[in-house]
Amino acid sequence: MQQVSIEGAGVGSAPPVRLTPTQMKVMQGVRSGLLNKQIAFDLGIAEKTVKAHMTLLMRKLNVRNRTQVALAAQNLLKTVA
Repeated sequence: MQQVSIEGAGVGSAPPVRLTPTQMKVMQGVRSGLLNKQIAFDLGIAEKTVKAHMTLLMRKLNVRNRTQVALAAQNLLKTVA
């Protein structure tokens, strides 16, 4: 499984965050304001799978809720683009 490393995800000298391509797509969906059901439909995966990716994203990004994932996505995806 290919992973994407994103520098500057954490505060200070935190290590880069490693995300799979699917986690990146889920994060982009959250940033766009989509519901889990909509993200699942767009990616052709189960809603439960999206929830699992969200849990992993929150853990990897060290955030507690969906809004914080969206904010982190905004910052992270700026650095990738």
